[in-house]
Amino acid sequence: MSSHVRALAARLGELDDAQLIALLTARAAPHTARWADAFDAAEWLLDAASLARALAQLTRSELETLAAAASAGTAVPAEVRPTLEALALIDEAGVLYGPVAEQVAAWAASDAAGTTPDAAAAASDTDSDADTAATAERAFTSVGALGDILIETLATPLTRIVSGTIGANDRRRLAEDAAPHAADIDALIALAVGTELLTLVGRHWLVTPQGSQWMRLPTLERWVSVARAWRATLPRGIRVESDARTWRTAYPADATWPARAEALRAQAEAWGLVTADGIETTWAALLWADPDGDAAAAREALGALLPSEVDTVYLQNDLTAIAPGPLAPTLDLRLRTMARRESHAQASTYRFTAETIAAAVTAGETAESMRSFLASISITGVPQPLDYLITSAAGRHGMVRVQALDAPPREPGGRALRTLITTDEPALLETLLVDQSLQPLGLAPGEGGLESRAARDVVYWSLIDARYPAAALDEAGAIEPLHRNKIAVAPAPELSPAEAYAPLVTALRNAPPLESDDAWLARDLEIAVRARETLTLVVALPGGEHREFTMELTGIGGGRVRGRDKQADLERTLPLSSITAVRRE
Repeated sequence: MSSHVRALAARLGELDDAQLIALLTARAAPHTARWADAFDAAEWLLDAASLARALAQLTRSELETLAAAASAGTAVPAEVRPTLEALALIDEAGVLYGPVAEQVAAWAASDAAGTTPDAAAAASDTDSDADTAATAERAFTSVGALGDILIETLATPLTRIVSGTIGANDRRRLAEDAAPHAADIDALIALAVGTELLTLVGRHWLVTPQGSQWMRLPTLERWVSVARAWRATLPRGIRVESDARTWRTAYPADATWPARAEALRAQAEAWGLVTADGIETTWAALLWADPDGDAAAAREALGALLPSEVDTVYLQNDLTAIAPGPLAPTLDLRLRTMARRESHAQASTYRFTAETIAAAVTAGETAESMRSFLASISITGVPQPLDYLITSAAGRHGMVRVQALDAPPREPGGRALRTLITTDEPALLETLLVDQSLQPLGLAPGEGGLESRAARDVVYWSLIDARYPAAALDEAGAIEPLHRNKIAVAPAPELSPAEAYAPLVTALRNAPPLESDDAWLARDLEIAVRARETLTLVVALPGGEHREFTMELTGIGGGRVRGRDKQADLERTLPLSSITAVRRE
């Protein structure tokens, strides 16, 4: 191995900083590695475990090309060299390093049946009109379902359990209120995470600012943006492969790949990019063919098969709204801020209540803005019962006012009061004092109302949950709209590869050069000592004679190497300066 380590170390010394950082990134080298020089780096790169991870990044065709070259002892073809050079698997002549050839040969021996195609790949490559229509319908349903999932997540973040999926309670909630197909929930969440609509914060998934903007897009815009972002995250081995039936065998040296391939195929099926048989859809192919354009052809192909969206509803005297078809996403999103959706299918039903109207006012709506919006989308006008409900609920808003106070210095035995609750109805203050659900707030009479040690927002939402018509006041005493929606804060930017590997690259650049044969010999013997190898050492004796010693090396230091002489069965110590050659049997 030492000759290959030496060759690779010399190769590393020829790379500039950018090339070296790219290599370390591609091979996922540890940022905290304690490498003394390029020899240590090369030794790590040719280690069996490190090589196994590198080979897992290669596609089947690349591995088969390597196996052929390893078997024949020849250089690999020029067309695959850039990928292999980027992973430090071949030398400047395109020949595999010895440890790489051994790993590839072992893979080829264990993969004798690996070229057998998936059983599904034998299916017909043609789809019926019914299959195409079903795939388009699934795409439409998934776009709406993902929007529902984000809306639900805004109100209550999804909990990630140990297995990496959502908890049972969240799954049940989404199956009932959001995704029509429970089997698609995991695929849709994975799509949202992969396209940065959701992000993991601690143990919870939260909607990102990008996800909040995505919810306001029309249906086809939603589909196109997620499809493009998702495809950009695909491994290169399947990004150019349109047949999802072959994805499972794309990375045969990666033991984790089959499960990942199945998950990616589930996402592609859920989003209508491939049919249930794994065949790429027409609109997906058109979208990939137009990566930087407006995707007009893809929109037209998919849009022709989607149900027509509506922009009007029937407002009824029973305080419900009925959409006679799929409601446009922007209208649905706003309507659901003031009404609760009770059913969702081709026609959806929404119900207005005092609580939903109060929540809309809390979020910044007014009686006038709600009437104007509802009148603009209603075929039947705004019925009198609904108008009365809006007037009543909006009028009650602010009967209970919550404002933050400057907390006085804490006195011995006293407490710092931070929030003031006021109202124009003294009897309501008495009700708040005896309300058991508000006991955790520690309400106590204060100047002009009730005071609490809790923060203003905590007091406010406690009152809202207890169904009191509360309003939050800002520092100037004006009503301040509050939103319960939880949007993920943009995370701190991660270190770039150049920043992360800067200390390691600096250490390698500052290491003493290993240009002399004596330096290489010392490093070669260090490797042999760690491996407890048995070597034949050629030693120059006084008088010009050379003698060979076959030894199991046990230590090196102080300019001497120690080991057990296999022939004489005794311990020997030899000066490094006298060793002229090393042979491995």
